[in-house]
Amino acid sequence: MDFYYSPASAPCRAVLMTAQCVGIELNKKMLDLRAGEHLKPEFLKINPQHTIPTLVDKDFAVWESRAIMIYLVEQYAKTDSLYSKCAETRALINQRLYFDMNFSMVFGRYIYVPLTTGTPFDPEQFKKLETELQLLNTLLAGNNFAVGNSLSLADLSLLATISTIDVCSTVKGANIDIKKYANIKKWYENMKAVAPGYKANYEGCLEFKKYFDAK
Repeated sequence: MDFYYSPASAPCRAVLMTAQCVGIELNKKMLDLRAGEHLKPEFLKINPQHTIPTLVDKDFAVWESRAIMIYLVEQYAKTDSLYSKCAETRALINQRLYFDMNFSMVFGRYIYVPLTTGTPFDPEQFKKLETELQLLNTLLAGNNFAVGNSLSLADLSLLATISTIDVCSTVKGANIDIKKYANIKKWYENMKAVAPGYKANYEGCLEFKKYFDAK
């Protein structure tokens, strides 16, 4: 399977952690978005939306990280531990995945404008990010996992986002501190210990931070 990605991308890293959990090897093809490699005709034939991550499995292509994660589990996982067949549990996993989609977009709006333009961080966008963090903190109350008592796709997707936010806590002016959210902190520490691929994920987070350091 060919996997078009960037290690700095949180959604790409969520897919990579999923693949490791499932036990499959992806043929990683890194795309340099700044060089416009995602706009080349050969990639547009695969993905007209020219987004990463993109997975190609034989003659089947799919993009959007959460769709890829679900596909990998449903197609190749030997158990349903990551994506339960129980309708209620699966609904909660899906809800957390959709929550993370919005959560990551809120974080992106806060962080990417200063990154790309060199302008100050927007306090209004920061308030929106804090609202999402407070909600996640509430959702994780009393739990070591995002849903139920074991690792799921919800954890992997959220972990890619939270670890990216974490490395940005050292960015001057960002004013981000996830440690003040006790439930997130507890869950995050557990994820570091139990999530396969966490180390490689964090290395990708550091690649993301390099963009700020370069500025």
